[in-house]
Amino acid sequence: MNPNLTNVILWSLFAFLCGTLPLSLWIGRVLVRKDVRRVGDGNPGAINAFKAGGWQIGILALLLDVSKAAAPVGLAYQVWGWRGWEIIPVALAPMVGSAFSPFLGFKGGKSLSVALGMWVGLTLWQAPVVILVSLTVAFLIQTISGWAVVVAAVCTTLYLVLTHAPGPFWVIAPIQFVILFWKHRADLCQKPRLRPWLTRK
Repeated sequence: MNPNLTNVILWSLFAFLCGTLPLSLWIGRVLVRKDVRRVGDGNPGAINAFKAGGWQIGILALLLDVSKAAAPVGLAYQVWGWRGWEIIPVALAPMVGSAFSPFLGFKGGKSLSVALGMWVGLTLWQAPVVILVSLTVAFLIQTISGWAVVVAAVCTTLYLVLTHAPGPFWVIAPIQFVILFWKHRADLCQKPRLRPWLTRK
């Protein structure tokens, strides 16, 4: 598809619509007859879908939340070859849609799965591996999810530096980080708490 202004606007709107869909919430209601916002931290995301319905429901919710960003972004970047300025609104649209979904009163979820999906669309496996490893290590060390996101953001930035990432990535990444930090702002007001096994003498 030619990346003219009309096509970019239309595809960005479609990507935004994909991001707005609260799939984890709907899966919880349909498959386990529960509102996932009533467990855990109240976020309508995959982690609370896991807590509400078990690992099968959680994995399904995670895959769908990742896919709603990976599909439109990957199609534009990997298939159509939109590698210039035009990929910026397309890549960010699912994040904005998820974080401020009109289906959820413009509150939305914390959008971490959607952020992961965006990087799947842009880099296939590379950035997602960096993100998942850094999140895992951060969660093994401490318990506050917001600080794990900060660690992942730092590691993602290092990945962009080391791989000489293209210019659009340097616009997409900081805007994405701002959205994630805003959605995790309550966590970031707390001090990191080390896991008990690190504090034992």
